[in-house]
Amino acid sequence: MDYKKTNAPTNTVNRDLMDLCEDTGNIYETVAIIGKRANQISQEIKSELSKKLSEFASYNDTLEEVFENREQIEISRFYEKMPKPTLIAAQEYVEHKVYFRNPSKEKEKLQQSTSL
Repeated sequence: MDYKKTNAPTNTVNRDLMDLCEDTGNIYETVAIIGKRANQISQEIKSELSKKLSEFASYNDTLEEVFENREQIEISRFYEKMPKPTLIAAQEYVEHKVYFRNPSKEKEKLQQSTSL
């Protein structure tokens, strides 16, 4: 997914907890879902940033050459200004772009339907 074009806010946003836990019925489950998605996003962004910065890696640079690399600085600044993974994950959850399931709840529903 292209996180550069996300409409997630860059600052903290107050959210109504009852609206967030509407789908799951449990705020702790909702937070766990958002947290797991935030970890996935964080790993994707980290690997993307590492790929871009590895292009600039040189093991024989002097200290002056390291500080003069403007492109590397611009890439780093861009990623610093992006919304944090938790904010992106929360926005995706609110927009129903996150797929999640709870196997224990599915098992309970299956048992209830077979007992009827």
